[in-house]
Amino acid sequence: MKEQPLLKRIMLACSRGSARLWRNNVGALQDKEGRWVKYGIANPGGSDLIGFRTITVLPEHVGMRIAIFTALEVKQKSGRIRPEQQVFIDLVKSKGGIAGVVRSVEEAERLLTWRRT
Repeated sequence: MKEQPLLKRIMLACSRGSARLWRNNVGALQDKEGRWVKYGIANPGGSDLIGFRTITVLPEHVGMRIAIFTALEVKQKSGRIRPEQQVFIDLVKSKGGIAGVVRSVEEAERLLTWRRT
């Protein structure tokens, strides 16, 4: 499956329940004066889908809902991740977020059910 239809399937399947995902278009364009303007979160390297997953945590936080930043880099089966994309994924994970490369709806669902041990 091509990346764009896969991305849409993942967004539809995974943006319910405790998770919300949005498309993060990353790129650049020229304005009227010819200046390049970058857009998208974490440009370059920001993941295709960003959002959050809510959880309820430790006893002292009972009832409190906490959103965990989430970043999914969607790739076809043979798609390669660029170094700047891996840097972004590693940063999100190092700060307690959920991030990774997904190649199917099932992989995305597994990543979103991740639990820190």
